Amino acid sequence: MKNRIKELFGIEIPIIQAGMIWCSGWELASAVSNSGALGIIGAGSMYPNILRTHIQKCKAAVGGKPFAVNVPMLYPQIEELMAIIIEEQVPIVFTSAGNPKTWTAHLKEKGIKVVHVVSSLKFALKAEAAGVDAVVAEGFEAGGHNGRDETTSLVLWPMVSQALQIPMIAAGGIASGQQILAAFALGAEAVQIGSRFVASEESSAHQAFKQAVIDAEEGDTMLTLKELAPVRLIKNEFFQQVQQAYIKGTTKDELQQILGRARAKRGMFEGDLIEGELEIGQVSGMIKNLKPAREIVEELWQDFENHKQALREI
Repeated sequence: MKNRIKELFGIEIPIIQAGMIWCSGWELASAVSNSGALGIIGAGSMYPNILRTHIQKCKAAVGGKPFAVNVPMLYPQIEELMAIIIEEQVPIVFTSAGNPKTWTAHLKEKGIKVVHVVSSLKFALKAEAAGVDAVVAEGFEAGGHNGRDETTSLVLWPMVSQALQIPMIAAGGIASGQQILAAFALGAEAVQIGSRFVASEESSAHQAFKQAVIDAEEGDTMLTLKELAPVRLIKNEFFQQVQQAYIKGTTKDELQQILGRARAKRGMFEGDLIEGELEIGQVSGMIKNLKPAREIVEELWQDFENHKQALREI
């Protein structure tokens, strides 16, 4: 069966590692790409000169295999990031958190393939109209910043895949081959996985945060701060401060003061499990170990093949 994502990116395995701030530098991206899947450098936490270094190191490590860069559209120095991406001839860009019309045409003129991350059918249609090559449809279960509509993956994926002509990549709540098979059954041609790759040896997340992900159980994450930018977090002391503020009837400005600056860096990169933002998906409750990225990809795909075969035997 033809798989448009594999053809579009030139990859062997239709698994994409999400571009996660503070967690996905060149080490993780290159390890995933070298496994036959697609690795992504998360530019949202990088100064322009740091991004250039990560791109150059990733290019050297993958030896011609494809990789991508994720760029949140709200990044304050986005013009500089895009200029570096073009200069360094990055083959694929994933955009998120903004209007895809702003950069899609310019990037495609430079021969770069463009994918946009969406959390609703409405935004998926807008992304297709903007000319992107594919969309990532990310359900409410996902970690980090999320959609305001809280549409779950099981609902979002078929709505998007049935409405669009371009291929859909499914994201949100995937950490097993069985879940990958479900995504394919609902119209996906690839999956994007974040949380499982946070708990990888090559992830740039702090070891304490990786352990917190492994230790997380069902119900340990929750979406909050919808007035600012909805984000799914592990329920630590910072999260409880936010919840207490809601109980007291806080304002948006007061929430912003509580959030402050660099909370995500503090939690995920520096390992402050008390006062930091610990962004991770609901599927963290299924993640019980730390492994090399290549082993994660191989296990995911073998599990997918095993469950696909089991369904054929029913």
